Amino acid sequence: MRLALTLMAATLTLAGPAFAGRAVSLKADTTNADGVVTLGDLFDGAGAAGRLAVAQRAGSTVVLDAMAVQAAARRAGLDWDNPDHLRKIVVRAGVGAPSLAEARTVAGSPASASAVAPRGEVEVLTFARSLNAGELVQPTDLAWTKAVAAPADSPSDPDQVIGMATKRPVRAGSVVMARDVGSAVVVKNGDLIVVTYDNEGIQLSLEGKAMGSAGVGETVQVQNTQSKKIIQAVVTGPGTAVVGPAAVEMKSTRTARYAVR
Repeated sequence: MRLALTLMAATLTLAGPAFAGRAVSLKADTTNADGVVTLGDLFDGAGAAGRLAVAQRAGSTVVLDAMAVQAAARRAGLDWDNPDHLRKIVVRAGVGAPSLAEARTVAGSPASASAVAPRGEVEVLTFARSLNAGELVQPTDLAWTKAVAAPADSPSDPDQVIGMATKRPVRAGSVVMARDVGSAVVVKNGDLIVVTYDNEGIQLSLEGKAMGSAGVGETVQVQNTQSKKIIQAVVTGPGTAVVGPAAVEMKSTRTARYAVR
C-alpha cells in the first residue's frame, strides 16, 4: 500500500508540468481588424490557441472582462497571471477594421459626428441607458443623436468615453459630457498607499494616506504618515502612486486599461 502511494505521488509529480498551461503575456496594444476578437489578438505567444474567438467587436471598441478572458485562456491551455490585476481590457479597431463612421452605425447613426445637417443639426454622443456612479461605460451604452449644436464639453469620439467610469448618475438620452466620466477609481479616500520616486538610479518610497479618490493616471493628494506633509502623486494602480519624472510620464501617456479592485 505504501509503495502504491509512493508511486502515485511520483506519477503526479512527473505529470504536473504536462498539465501546466503555456505562459503568455498580454499585448501592449490590443487591437483587432475583422471584428472577431481572438486569443491571438490579446496575447503574445498564444500559438495555435490564438485562433480561438473570445468576443465580437461590433463597433470601434469592445471592453472585455479580464477574469473571463483569463478563464478562456486557461481552457485553451494558456496561462496568463494578470500581473497588473486588470479588470477590463479595451480592444480597439486595428488595421483593416471598419472606419469609425461605419462603426457608428451600430450606435445609431452612420454619419460623422462633425457633419452638419440641413437645419444646422449636428450629431452628439448620448447615453443609451441610465448609469449609476462608478459604472464603466461600454460601447452599447452610447448612441448618436441629432441636436441643434454640440456642447463644448461633449466628446466627438466614443473612444474618449468607452472604458471610463461615470462620476455621477447619468440618465438615458442625456448628452455625454467629458466632466461626467473619469478613470475607474482604484485609490479611495483614506487608503494607505505606497508612493515611489525613481530617477537616474535613485529610488525612494514612502507610505501615505490618500486624501481623496482617484483612478489610474489621475493626481491625488497624499499625506505622509510620518511627517504629515501633503504631496501630490499620480496613481499607477491599487495602493500605488508615483512622483517625479515617472508621474509626468504617467500623465502624458495615460493608459486605456483600468486596474480596479
